[in-house]
Amino acid sequence: MEQKMTITFSDEQDKIEVTDKISAAICAALDAAQAELGVPACLNLLFTDSEGIRELNREFRGIDQATDVLSFPAYELSTPLAECLDEVEAEYVEGELFLGDIAISMERAQEQAEEYGHGLVRETAFLALHGTLHLVGYDHMTPEEEKIMTQKQEALLQSVNIGREMDGI
Repeated sequence: MEQKMTITFSDEQDKIEVTDKISAAICAALDAAQAELGVPACLNLLFTDSEGIRELNREFRGIDQATDVLSFPAYELSTPLAECLDEVEAEYVEGELFLGDIAISMERAQEQAEEYGHGLVRETAFLALHGTLHLVGYDHMTPEEEKIMTQKQEALLQSVNIGREMDGI
């Protein structure tokens, strides 16, 4: 039986409904990431609004502005976690590797979905996957890193049929 990513969802905003379709798309995308990691894993995912994510960004990164997604990895990694798992002092929760926390601004997700011409379901799944890739050691600080991360995101989204034009699941 295929292992599923355990996601603890928290919704601390009331501006945009987090529908079952959004949750299902996020689960599908993160299950694909889980399969690549190769070990049972879990993370926490917070839905917030623009002000909530701005506060988190200010508190933890010293940047006083809203953003779309923030990741708080459980580990400092120089290579993807799948490549260095044996070298990490891993934290396990009920037998699953704890990856960290992600916060998504639903307001920014809605704005970006409209800007990019696809649905909120696709955008939210993309942001959750983007955040998860940060948790497992991917980054986009250099053009090469960005290329690798972008290719990984798109391949994982496509593997679970979450395409650019997706309006539902």
